[in-house]
Amino acid sequence: MKIIGSRGWWRRVLLFVAVAGPGIITSNVDNDAGGIATYSIAGADFGYTLLWSLIPIMAALVIVQEMSARMGAVTGKGLSDLIRERFGVRITVYLLFGVVVTNFGNVIAEFAGVASSLEIFHISRFISVPFAAVLVWLLVVKGTYRSVEKVFLYACLFYITYVISGFLAEPDWKEIGRSLLRPEIDLSGARLGMLVALVGTTIAPWMQFYLQAAVVEKNISAKDFAMSRLDVVVGSLVVTVVAAFIVLTCASTLHRAGVRIETAADAAQALAPLAGEYCSVLFAFGLLNASLFAASILPLSTAFLVCEGMGWEVGVNKKFIEAPQFYGLYSLLIFLGAAVVLLPGVPLFPVMYLSQVVNGLVLPVILIFMLILVNDKKLMGNHTNGRTYNALSWIMGISLAALSLMYLYTLL
Repeated sequence: MKIIGSRGWWRRVLLFVAVAGPGIITSNVDNDAGGIATYSIAGADFGYTLLWSLIPIMAALVIVQEMSARMGAVTGKGLSDLIRERFGVRITVYLLFGVVVTNFGNVIAEFAGVASSLEIFHISRFISVPFAAVLVWLLVVKGTYRSVEKVFLYACLFYITYVISGFLAEPDWKEIGRSLLRPEIDLSGARLGMLVALVGTTIAPWMQFYLQAAVVEKNISAKDFAMSRLDVVVGSLVVTVVAAFIVLTCASTLHRAGVRIETAADAAQALAPLAGEYCSVLFAFGLLNASLFAASILPLSTAFLVCEGMGWEVGVNKKFIEAPQFYGLYSLLIFLGAAVVLLPGVPLFPVMYLSQVVNGLVLPVILIFMLILVNDKKLMGNHTNGRTYNALSWIMGISLAALSLMYLYTLL
């Protein structure tokens, strides 16, 4: 019996390894340059007081990603493809336009992160940004889905640098515990804007399109979905832990010293005299890794959602000549995003931060489409949301929409 049990356990492990990838990669790439900047500012400006928000945000991330992966496994189609079939071309075009504009701001943010991280080591952006653009372009255009996924999974491992930085910063664990057990909930002014940015950077709209497309391209079916769900949960947990360590690193050092920052690169430089050179270097290296990682994924997700929505050929496994619109859009986003970063006088940090706020404002719209689709029995069969799960999903969607509307109201 033990042997059979052992074999069954190993079979499940091997199945998870075969299925894992889309959930872990999608979640981790969300700790990109804009995300790291947002988490850094949250810690530097508000200390430990916003750490509590990462717990409900993680729960929302699991729910959203699980629905996205389930739709991909059951239907074998991407999200924008399903939206076009259900709601028509006109609505799809409007939706795609909004997401593409938002994603382009995110792509610029990634190359801004590359420039900022390497300028700490005295490497000019006129060298680092073109090199990074060519590198990420070659990775996808010349690779296959299997090889690209393998590189992305290795890149996920380097997020451990932020956990190490967090311990080097010597945080006050008792104060952290108090902030989590007795959270200070304040939805006024700058805190509300930061909450919207935290939601937008952790549950970005592009993630749902990329995750579902990756599940489809990896040929994950409904019978394998239990392991795919585990992939999503693991990814959501890891990304939240990394985000929490970025916040507490900056809270333990910069907030305590009264240092205000404007970028993640500022945070890396300011950490040196406060937490030591090793902490600063690790933080900067993490920013470089995250920026390169996301500079590959974000244009890829945009190419997936546009080409699926328009009914064009998609897929990393296809050659350039087989999917010219897919690779053409991918190439345009990369090189145009890199070119913007090289322009003189471009306010890089406002682009990075505002792109995350826009993510938070656009997200509820995407969730409405997802909730309608995932509850369509003709589309999903027996894999629609259960009653309790559906109630939680709608409560989450309405709460996020209310948060966005409250923030818009304060702006107006």
